[in-house]
Amino acid sequence: MSPGNRKPGATRPAFAEQGDGGYVTSLRGLEVLREPLLNKGTAFSPQERAELGLDGLLPPVVETLDEQVRRSYAQYQAQPTDLLKNVYLEALRDRDETLYYRLLGDHLREMLPIVYDPTVAQAIKTYSHEYRRPRGVYLSVDHPEDIEQAFENLGLGPDDVDLIVASDAEEILGIGDWGVGGGAGIAAGKLAVYTAAAGIDPDRVIPVALDVGTDNEALLNDPTYVGNRHARVRGGRYDDFVDAYVGAATRMFPGAMLHWEDFGPSNARRILEKYTGRICTFNDDMQGTGAIVLAAMLGAVKVSGVPMRDQRIVVFGSGTAGIGIADQLRDAMMRDGLDQETATRRIWPVDRQGLLTEDMKDLRDFQVPYARPAGEGGDLEEVVRRVKPTMLLGTSTAHGAFTEKVVRAMAAGVERPIIFPISNPTERIEAMPADLIAWTDGRALIATGVPIDPITYKGITYVIGQANNAMLYPGLGLGVVVSRARRVSPGMLQAAAEAVGGLVDVTLPGASLLPQVDNLREVSATVAVAVVKQAAEEHLARTELRDPVQQVQEAMWQPCYRPVRAGETR
Repeated sequence: MSPGNRKPGATRPAFAEQGDGGYVTSLRGLEVLREPLLNKGTAFSPQERAELGLDGLLPPVVETLDEQVRRSYAQYQAQPTDLLKNVYLEALRDRDETLYYRLLGDHLREMLPIVYDPTVAQAIKTYSHEYRRPRGVYLSVDHPEDIEQAFENLGLGPDDVDLIVASDAEEILGIGDWGVGGGAGIAAGKLAVYTAAAGIDPDRVIPVALDVGTDNEALLNDPTYVGNRHARVRGGRYDDFVDAYVGAATRMFPGAMLHWEDFGPSNARRILEKYTGRICTFNDDMQGTGAIVLAAMLGAVKVSGVPMRDQRIVVFGSGTAGIGIADQLRDAMMRDGLDQETATRRIWPVDRQGLLTEDMKDLRDFQVPYARPAGEGGDLEEVVRRVKPTMLLGTSTAHGAFTEKVVRAMAAGVERPIIFPISNPTERIEAMPADLIAWTDGRALIATGVPIDPITYKGITYVIGQANNAMLYPGLGLGVVVSRARRVSPGMLQAAAEAVGGLVDVTLPGASLLPQVDNLREVSATVAVAVVKQAAEEHLARTELRDPVQQVQEAMWQPCYRPVRAGETR
């Protein structure tokens, strides 16, 4: 195990990591306690307290990290609401990052919905009102000339950053446009999962809020709002701003992967396609969601016996996420022997207005390849009856859209219907798994976007796999870090999906199509090794890969206290 990935001698302005994994710092007294990467609270040893000027600033008892975790968990449990639990954890993160990540790692299944979806959405709505401590960088479309200076102010060198998560907050977790607080909150939340689930060093990441304004009138008229008070900038000025960000980030941190999060449908795909061939970049909403659904789909294929090339897929909700998933399912069908045109024709995109057809005037560019011939038309039920799909995918956020009529019509045409209602939160899910099991007499193969308790039907207990991106993107990111990959390729995404799917035995009655989230570190390590091997096979790795399994383990940051010594860093 590794206490961190930072190279010995690399520095923040006031502390540096040493070869033994400890820190040397020029900070003294209260300044040490105010630095969350150094602060150990009551765990500072008597020698450290004397050397760092902490005598008298802490209670006399020296505690272990385990003792601190027990107290912190009790304090967490005492919070009366999920939002206040989120606030408590963020305050802990601001004070002591090691303790925060140890607590989070020990209770990841319980706390993941608190630090990320869905509770982080509540926290984002109150960001300006609850503003406490800045995290990362805030880049303004009104001052693109300041981007490089903002990064320089972090005090990081070109080899000090592995991962940068950026968001312009236009489409935050189903709640829409939440301006600068959305961008800052979602980027920081995503990075917390990267660290907790895959051991990405929290000292080697940067959350970025791309503040391009907001169209949220409530924010624009809120006197406490801390972001730009104007409508969202679009068009050429927006593109120039994103270009300036990418140029500065890749120039200053050439080894970092750039992760895009919660961009609107008019920008997400366009940005990803623009930069994919040029830099190491990744969009979780499109690629991560597509890969985790593919992982579940590969399990369903094993159970149903219908190969990918013979699947007929109806996608209900044909926006950025839905079509992003469609792309990866199409690519999987191509790897199973179909040409691109034939594979594309085996996917039927349906939205609220019905089946998307070529004569529709308002199709987005990414929907056009999947649009059906003019006149084909029909609503979801009609399409299902006509197509007899083997798979029904829901990314619509339309609660209850998979009605009993729709599901029974599908089940009448296929032996093992594959039904993935992955919209979240629960109030937006297309159908509840208990109903799907009953309506198909236990034949449905199900994955959802929200956690679902096991369901017993006619003596069989069905474990419902959650298509949770957290099972895939942290390991993917770790694999990119270890291999120093030049880019994220379709093959690396496929390898990640296969690695996740390979962790479950889908042949057992009622078995989940996906692993449970109890041990995300194990899942992430497995995914990372697969990604590293694929990067090497495709000649995308920029470092020597002697033993991928060992190199992945050594790269995973562990939440444990390190020695802190007094000294000068410059």
